Amino acid sequence: MKLNQITIPSLDVVKAIKFYELLDFTLIVKSLPNYVRFICPDGDNTFSIHKVEKLSNIDGIWIYFECENLDQQVKELITKGVIFEELPVDQVWLWREARLRDLDNNLIILYCAGDNRLNPPWKI
Repeated sequence: MKLNQITIPSLDVVKAIKFYELLDFTLIVKSLPNYVRFICPDGDNTFSIHKVEKLSNIDGIWIYFECENLDQQVKELITKGVIFEELPVDQVWLWREARLRDLDNNLIILYCAGDNRLNPPWKI
């Protein structure tokens, strides 16, 4: 089985397009005002957004995007005006992560894990 895509909700898909293009995603499907799909900057994974009338009251969705050169990627995004809640930091689970939120309050985590992504020291 292979993961095809992740779809997240948005109150305003048009505004979401601009945000995710700022993160270097490439728009490949545009069915406004209800749906868009992007291809990720590296590889062939896709990511989509669909319109909702109301967002959930939970803490939102957490989305992890892996970056080979996390610190450089964050610096480039900051120059484009992206605001981070947390700049790159080494986590106890051996991933380096930076955190920001999209316009719908979903948590976006840019990270670099290297071999620890699939093979942490505590792997079963």
